[in-house]
Parts: sequence; C-alpha cells; structure tokens
Amino acid sequence: MKDYRVFRAAVVMTLLAVAALAAGARNQNPQTELRTVHGVVLDKNENPVASSIVYLLNTKTQDVRTYIADANGQYRFSGLDPNIDYEIHAEQGNLTSSAQTISSFDSRRDIELVLRLTHRKRAQ
Repeated sequence: MKDYRVFRAAVVMTLLAVAALAAGARNQNPQTELRTVHGVVLDKNENPVASSIVYLLNTKTQDVRTYIADANGQYRFSGLDPNIDYEIHAEQGNLTSSAQTISSFDSRRDIELVLRLTHRKRAQ
C-alpha cells in the first residue's frame, strides 16, 4: 500500500511538472523575439525618395525580400530572425545606396537605418 502511495505521488508530481512546462511554453510569445528593420530612403540632398525599392537579403538562405518605399521614402521589414545576418540596400532609377549589414550579433529588436542613394549602378 505504501508503494502505491509513493508511485501515485510521483505520477502526480510528474503531471504537475509537465503542466507547468506547457503553461510556460504557451506564455512565451515568439513574435517578441523577432526583429524589425525600418527607415527612410534619401537622395544626395537628404530628400526622401518615394517609390524607391529596398532589397533585404537573408545571407543564410539567399532569399530576397523587397519593399517599395512610400511617398515619404519610408520602408519597413518585420518578422526577421535575430539569428541571421541580413544585407539591405535601396535602388531608384540608376542610383543605389551602399549595402549595409544587419548582424545577428546586434541585439536590437528594432533597427532604424537610413539608406542614401549616392552611387550609380554598375552596368551589367
């Protein structure tokens, strides 16, 4: 009889531990861990450049996401994995910005970058 009580107590404790772990996992919001990169695209005179195209390269998968800047030159990428490096640059017409790296070692979750269209695109 004593062995049955010890066994039952062990089972109850195990179930409580599993329930506590499940509740903790449910309370974690994976969205809070993801990053956002946003900013503005400017020309050489510091004016916003509407409809410029911003390119975001995932250096691990080589996937590219694009964003067309709004009327104020603003762009935004959200849901970025903090454990991956990204490269970002903007283009408009025959102008391009320098590529900037967003490092996985940068712990910021909200990153603001200004992209300046100061270089001519290379002929391909």
